Amino acid sequence: MSEILAPAGDKNSAIASINAGADAIYLGLASFSARSSAENFDIGSLKEICKYARTFGVKVYVALNTVVKDKEVKTFLDTAVEAWNSGASALILQDIFLGAIIKEHAPEIVLHLSTQAGTCNVYGAELAKKFGFDRVILARETSLNDIARISEIIETEAFVQGALCTCFSGQCYMSSFAGGNSGNRGKCKQPCRKKYTVDREGFTEKAYRLSLSDLCVGEDIKAYLDAGVTSFKIEGRMRRPEYASASVQYYKNILKGTEGDLSALKRTFNRGNYTKGLAFGQDKSFISSAVQGHIGEFAGVIKVENSKYVCLSNKKFSAGDGFKVLRNGKEVGGGAYGSAVKGGFTVITRDRLKNGDKVFVTTDTALNASLLSGRRTLPVSVTVKLFAGRPAEAEINGFCVTGDAPLESAQTRPLSREDVSKCFYKVDGYPFAPECDLLTDGVFMAQSALNAFRRQVYCAYFEHLTFDGRRKVSAEFALPEIFKGRNTLTAEIAPSLNGIKADIGILKPDDYSEDLTLLTDKFAGKKFLFVPPYLSGEELPMIEKVSACFDGIYCDSYFGIILAEKLGKPLFAGCGFNITNSASLAKCRAEYVCVSKELTFGEVSALSAENVFCLAGGNIKVMDLIYCPFEKKCKTCDMRRDYIFTDEAGRKFPLHRYKTLNCRFEVFNCADLISDKCPVGALIDSTMSDKNRPFTRGHTASGIL
Repeated sequence: MSEILAPAGDKNSAIASINAGADAIYLGLASFSARSSAENFDIGSLKEICKYARTFGVKVYVALNTVVKDKEVKTFLDTAVEAWNSGASALILQDIFLGAIIKEHAPEIVLHLSTQAGTCNVYGAELAKKFGFDRVILARETSLNDIARISEIIETEAFVQGALCTCFSGQCYMSSFAGGNSGNRGKCKQPCRKKYTVDREGFTEKAYRLSLSDLCVGEDIKAYLDAGVTSFKIEGRMRRPEYASASVQYYKNILKGTEGDLSALKRTFNRGNYTKGLAFGQDKSFISSAVQGHIGEFAGVIKVENSKYVCLSNKKFSAGDGFKVLRNGKEVGGGAYGSAVKGGFTVITRDRLKNGDKVFVTTDTALNASLLSGRRTLPVSVTVKLFAGRPAEAEINGFCVTGDAPLESAQTRPLSREDVSKCFYKVDGYPFAPECDLLTDGVFMAQSALNAFRRQVYCAYFEHLTFDGRRKVSAEFALPEIFKGRNTLTAEIAPSLNGIKADIGILKPDDYSEDLTLLTDKFAGKKFLFVPPYLSGEELPMIEKVSACFDGIYCDSYFGIILAEKLGKPLFAGCGFNITNSASLAKCRAEYVCVSKELTFGEVSALSAENVFCLAGGNIKVMDLIYCPFEKKCKTCDMRRDYIFTDEAGRKFPLHRYKTLNCRFEVFNCADLISDKCPVGALIDSTMSDKNRPFTRGHTASGIL
């Protein structure tokens, strides 16, 4: 059975999603949420919304999908248990190892593996299932073929609507290193939504080079259905309730076989006029280089008349409506509705507009009011029994409630069916739609007593209806411990191992189809192959084949655990595992482990063991791009290995191209890492050979919040 899963950044959005017909909602708590800027929920409001959702059979998924530092592990596990005991239908986690610990302690807790875990192939799915997860939230880059294969292994959830991250899920450090706010901690400042230039012909003008259009798969949701996807996810915990409502209604209608209201969807939020996403191939609208924010829906064109700006339009608007104005595809201003005129309406703006400028509606007050006006109710059949000498009784959908005191026969006017119905049609804020009946032999009951009995009936039924009956889970966990020790080995990532002096050489070739033995034959240490964090099912055989001449593999994604097992080779778990605590480190059990590049050296010291490394020098990869930033114009591509992204502050971020079966790109920090007195084994990244970049100590001293 398919599920429309809607965002709930706050209570209003949760209610709007449920009222619109969502089958499930997802939300975050005040801590450990990857959307920390959303209003989010405390335990009290979580319990309240879980009860409201359960009234309609709607599930509530709680996102605890940030990385967890060592000192926070107990609080995190306590929070997870409290969320489950408060009525959550499932918990969404990024840290697969903490998930395994939770599942071992309480098998009944339902776990969903966050998209931040980067599940993109069958090996990632196999690991999630092995570790006790019930569902994987697919990486947005996953192909349709891989989605079908993964869905045969474990339940899947796929994004169908909303914002797209430019970086491969869970591997973005741009906000962290460029601005000090970690996306892995829910504090992303979205540097990908800023303007950049690229040192390539046709891309030297400032534009939103890393900003992607919003996802809208529309009718193609049926392809996900055919691929076996269970849950269709709408992104948007930072967006308004009317967006959640419009999105839910749009996809519910499509699944019912009727036409979805794309106009309403565009008016509530639309960045870049939408893309189908990478599951359907990189389309022309994938990158929104001209417009970064909400573009809305086309409303008309500007005509300048008597110093007034008239939007020529056959669409109706009203006071309070807002607009964005584009010229040659670029935003030049905005405005508000003025008044109706012949052929359209006036636009009030401080910007200087021109004839032919295109006007897009971004706030439609009448639509928003309509989207939020619906109220979901539960039909209930109420039979009230009032007999002399017996307490009042009510049966509501087969559930019985009995009053306290016996009733008396009426001396004058007995209670009528109309009296009782009028009383019980007042539902005291409960989402009930009652149909009432009365059985009586003619009794007297004061109006105040009847009202009190009604409140008793509805309260008792609501508690009955929303009681989940689950066993309460304890918060006493037995955590695995690491074996303290000191690693003195060195490791280096490089495009050729010839000439490097590390104990472990990690080959990161520019082209995986080349003869890689030529890049390693003069290196005497242990040889590991760098496995990209995103691999499709089509690319896996290539990597498996070329790994034969290596002693082991290095991988930044969880799927590397199963890949290493299949190959019978040691695993070097890379920085991209985002290991930030000793419990996850102990659970990982790889031959070598590089802890998160966002930890201070003090935090790294607490994780010191004989197999532990940390990034201690060289390049700092901040993004993996699984799409072409040059709009996939392959016929005119210069196929250079390296480019430079330059932001509006003049900072230069190297862009590196490599190839598996297809081109992939990596973005590196504008400054290289320099450090001293590394408390564990030192990992150096030498992907980029330019030694003239500035240096930074990264997070080795200051860390992240």
